[in-house]
Amino acid sequence: MKRQNFIIIFIVGFLLYYIVDAALFVTFQSWIANLTKSNAAGHILAYTMTVFPLYVTVAILHRSRHVVADKLGLSGNFSVGLLFALIVTLPSLVGYALKFNVNTSISIDTLLINTISSAFFEEIIYRAFLIGQLYRYTRLGFIPSIITGSVFFGLVHLYQSSDPTELIGIFLITFLGSLLFFWIYAEWKFNLWTVVFLHCLMNLYWLIFDVDNNALGGTYANIFRFASVSLSIIATIYYKRKMKIPFEITRTTWWLKLKNGS
Repeated sequence: MKRQNFIIIFIVGFLLYYIVDAALFVTFQSWIANLTKSNAAGHILAYTMTVFPLYVTVAILHRSRHVVADKLGLSGNFSVGLLFALIVTLPSLVGYALKFNVNTSISIDTLLINTISSAFFEEIIYRAFLIGQLYRYTRLGFIPSIITGSVFFGLVHLYQSSDPTELIGIFLITFLGSLLFFWIYAEWKFNLWTVVFLHCLMNLYWLIFDVDNNALGGTYANIFRFASVSLSIIATIYYKRKMKIPFEITRTTWWLKLKNGS
């Protein structure tokens, strides 16, 4: 597909997703939650329906509905993604367990919504589609793909604040988080399960321990999270060097690639 056609379809597809999400997500969620008596079911099924335009867009971009899972990274090794996330989030799990009490007031719905549902769908929308399609299938490199994705993300969240400083903060947090998560996604052969489980477990450990309500939570939580982030980087570099696997993100892919991905 010609580059300009790819970009046009990509933008239209994302805007269509955004319109559907803004207009129908809350309605779908409420209706399904009332029907099933489960807020988690409402959240998961509403997400499933509102991200459908992105699946269709990927099928159009790659001219086949049969490659959608592969182009989004969902055909990657599930077990590898889970094992990687379990290992690198150990510092958070152990640290929280030693320093904080178990949160006994957390509900199953809250856990499912903020771990499995949020992690899975946010990684599809943001990592696999918004940044992943640009980096993998255009000549845009690592940095401009993340900047472009972060700008799109920021634009659709303008309604959250009219404060320019806060909006810049949203952009910077999104950008910095994407540097790590997309780098991991790319270096593990675009296996989306690595970042889905990493996202899921980091959220899970935060929720099941009483981190937010502890006066020391901010300091210790950041230490333990930084340890997990550091371990995820070290483990990825160690594995690739030990297995003699070339790095995806190098100086030649920072800004512009020599050719489109496939």
